Amino acid sequence: MARIPQSFIDELLARTDIVEIINARVPLKRAGHEFKACCPFHNEKTPSFYVSPQKQFYHCFGCGAHGTALSFLIEHDRLDFVEAVESLAAILGLDVPHEGGHRDDDRRSDERAALHRCLEDASAWFKQELRRSQTAVDYLKQRGLDGVTAARFGLGYAPPLWDGLLNAFKGRHSTAHLVEAGLLVERDGRHYDRFRDRIMFPIRDPRGQIIGFGGRVIADGTPKYLNSNETPLFHKGRSLYGLYEARQSGVLLDEILIVEGYMDVISLSQQDIHNVVATLGTATTREHIQRLYRTAKRLIFCFDGDRAGRSAAWRALEQTLPVLEDGNEAVFLFLPDGQDPDSFVRSEGKEAFLKLAGDGLSLSRLLLQELRRRHPGNDMEARAGLAHEGMQLVGNMRAEMLRAQVIEALARETGIATGRLERAQAGTPVPAPVSTDTRAPRHNPREVKERAQTVRWSPLRTAIALLAEHTELAANAPEAEELGDLDNPGVALYAQLLETVRTNPNITTAGILERWRGADGERNLLRLIESRDIHLEPDAARREFDDATVRLLAQQIETRFQLLRRKAQQEGLNAEEKAEFSRLALHGGLDDRHSL
Repeated sequence: MARIPQSFIDELLARTDIVEIINARVPLKRAGHEFKACCPFHNEKTPSFYVSPQKQFYHCFGCGAHGTALSFLIEHDRLDFVEAVESLAAILGLDVPHEGGHRDDDRRSDERAALHRCLEDASAWFKQELRRSQTAVDYLKQRGLDGVTAARFGLGYAPPLWDGLLNAFKGRHSTAHLVEAGLLVERDGRHYDRFRDRIMFPIRDPRGQIIGFGGRVIADGTPKYLNSNETPLFHKGRSLYGLYEARQSGVLLDEILIVEGYMDVISLSQQDIHNVVATLGTATTREHIQRLYRTAKRLIFCFDGDRAGRSAAWRALEQTLPVLEDGNEAVFLFLPDGQDPDSFVRSEGKEAFLKLAGDGLSLSRLLLQELRRRHPGNDMEARAGLAHEGMQLVGNMRAEMLRAQVIEALARETGIATGRLERAQAGTPVPAPVSTDTRAPRHNPREVKERAQTVRWSPLRTAIALLAEHTELAANAPEAEELGDLDNPGVALYAQLLETVRTNPNITTAGILERWRGADGERNLLRLIESRDIHLEPDAARREFDDATVRLLAQQIETRFQLLRRKAQQEGLNAEEKAEFSRLALHGGLDDRHSL
C-alpha cells in the first residue's frame, strides 16, 4: 500500500484544531487554558480528560489515554491510521497524497510554508504602513477604535500605490508566491498590489496563522470590502474572521455571535464582547456552522432588519437545520433599520446590545414566522404549501426532539395531523452518531497520576518541554553537546527533538508527538509535555528557554572546571588544559551563582 508522506501528516496536524475534533464527539468545558470532560475511554464521574489547544493533544489522568487528533479518531471512532488521516483531510477539504510515482509532497509543504511567510511579512509591512499614515490612523479613530484594539487584531494599512508591496518585497519573496498568496494580481503580464488604500484585517486559521486578508477602503472606492482570493491557504466558505481572537480572549465561548463585517467584530470586542465572529463576504455556510457548534452550544446570528437581512437570515436557517443537534441552539437577532452591530454598540452601548441579543428569535419561532409570511392566507393551498415546505426543511434534522416539536407546531398551524405530515414527507431524520466504546483503560491510573506528580522541572526538562511546545525556539537553540553528555537520555532526547524541529520548521507539538508514536522516547517526551500545565506567550517562553539553557551551559562549565581543578591538584595540567582552565574561570567557573 502506498505510504502517506510524513510532510502531509505534519501539515494536516498543523491545520487541525483538536478542540473542534473532540468537542464534536465529547462535549468539552473550558478549564483555564485547556478544556476538560469525562473521559470517553473509561467510566468516570469526575472529569480527568484534558484537551490542550496550545499543545494540540489530549491526555486522561485517569486511564492514561493520550495523543493527537489522529490518535483520538483512531481510538474513539475506531478507525485505522489511514482512515483517520482521510477523515481529518476531508474536514479540511484536502486530498490525501500517497508516495509512489509522484513524490511532490515535500515540495507542496514547502510551497505552503513559503505562502505563510509571504502573508506574515505582508502583515508586518501593513502594520508599518499604518503607523506612517495619519489618514489611516484618523480613519480608525473616527470609527471609534483605540490603539490597543487595533494592535490586538493586527490591523494595518495598504497605501494607495499600485506597486508598494511589490517593491517592498523585491528580492525577498518570489512574485509567483506573492500572487499565489493573494497579495498581487497579474494583468497583461504585469503585476500589481491587490490591496490599495485600504485598512487591512489579517484573517487567521484556528491555530493563529495568517491565511489571508480583508481590506476596507477608506476613500470613495469600490468594492467597500475586498478579501483575498481563494488560495491554497484561504477558502472563504470555511474561514471565519475573529474565531482565533475570540479563543485567545479567554472568555468562555458557550455562545458565539455571528456578524457580517470585520468592524462589527472589532467594535464589539472593544466593548468587551469577545465571542464574535464574521463571515467573509459570503453567506453563512453549513461548514461555518458545523465549525462553530464544535466550539459553542448557542449561535446568535445578527442581521439587519430590512428585507436583505431577513433573506440572509432565512439562508442561515436553511444551513443550520441539517446540522443542529438537540442541546444546541440557534437565535436570530435583527437590528433596527439603518444599524449594524458596529454603529449600534457605539451609539447605544454594550448593555443595550446584549439585551437585544437576549431577545432574539429562536430558530423554531423564525421558521414558523417566515413560513407564514411565505405562504400567506388560510385557504387549503396556502396551508398545504406551508406544510410541504416546512416538512422539506425539517426532514433531515438531526435534532429529533426539536424536530418533533416543530412538526407538532406545523400540524397546529395547518390542521394536518402529525402522522399524515410524517407520511407525506419523503426525508428521514439523521440521528447524531453515538459512541458505544466500553474498552478498558490501557494504563494503570495510579501509575499515571504518580508519574505526573513526580515530574521535577530541571533546566533540561524545561528546555525539552518548551522546545516541543514552541518550535520556533529551535532557530537559536544551543546544540545538544553544549548542554551535556549525549549518553545522557535527556540530552539525547533534546538532540533528537532539536534535529526534528530544525529539519521540519513548520512542525507542531502534535506533529512531534505523532513522529514519536511508539518510539522509545515517546513516554519521556509525553511525560514532559503533559505535566507542564503553564501556558506561556512566545516572548515569555523564549525568556524561560534561554534561562534554562544558560543554566545548563553554566552547569557544563562548572563540571568541566571542577574536573580540571582536580586534575591540576593531582597530576598537573598541560598547556592546552591550563589555557582552558583560565578561560573557564573567567567565564564564571568560580562564580557561585553558576553552581547549581
